[in-house]
Amino acid sequence: MFHGSIPALVTPFSDGTFDESAYRSFIDWQIEEGSSALVPCGTTGEAATQSFDEHFEAVHVCVDQAAGRVPVIAGCGSNDTRNALRNLQKAQELGADAGLVVPPYYNRPSQEGIYRHFEYLASNCDLPIVLYNVPSRTASDILPETIVRLCKFPTIIGIKDATADMDRISAQRAACGPEFCQLSGNDYLALGFMAMGGAGCISVTANVTPRLCADFQKACAEHRWEDALALNDRLYPLHGAMFADASPGPAKYALSKVRPGFPGGIRMPMTWPSDEARAKVDAALALAALSDD
Repeated sequence: MFHGSIPALVTPFSDGTFDESAYRSFIDWQIEEGSSALVPCGTTGEAATQSFDEHFEAVHVCVDQAAGRVPVIAGCGSNDTRNALRNLQKAQELGADAGLVVPPYYNRPSQEGIYRHFEYLASNCDLPIVLYNVPSRTASDILPETIVRLCKFPTIIGIKDATADMDRISAQRAACGPEFCQLSGNDYLALGFMAMGGAGCISVTANVTPRLCADFQKACAEHRWEDALALNDRLYPLHGAMFADASPGPAKYALSKVRPGFPGGIRMPMTWPSDEARAKVDAALALAALSDD
């Protein structure tokens, strides 16, 4: 169902509030530049700083503006299983094509607890679920043996894997089958991830350079590995620069360079990137031939 370059969209804030007009324009640009799907209200979208109403206002706007041109995978995770279900149900009501769901964070449940969390969600809502495994943020790791149990639910269709453990790609492919959609959660590993059977990448960098990321993914899908490598060489410094300071600060700074006038508001506790981080972004944009700085 999902493939290619899928931006984990930043959320534009002006004077501390959601800027709907800027978001609609940003979504159009992403689609026009070749993005294959959109993820509103994930980590990069500052979902952790949004109320339920704000969160799903952004999801609603994303679904409405995409208008069926590309699928929408709405961020739906929570450390409370009942709240995660509420999020999934609301995303389904608004027309999202799937929910992106982390294992419960902070609670640090056992593998059985993680399994039961997703079992409950899959049993009580038929919106497709893309697992999001990002132990560096959640302090919970969905181990391969748990993924094998979960992929038996027909609505658990894939995973955004941000473990940086490349062995898991082949292990999960062998256990769950090639139809189980594996999406890289690390831009800097996307080339290897695709070569090992991945379907695409849920990307931070694609916020800033959707066309290059889409071209890279297309080259991978067509097994044009020399072209993919050349594009990866251009993109690699930018992948690192996106995390030169706390995300999404660098991404929003980079957007201010490539899309002048894009709202740069960031909600506390996130802050505007440091001088050093901005210099890294500037250098990476220049290397990618996205600016003259």
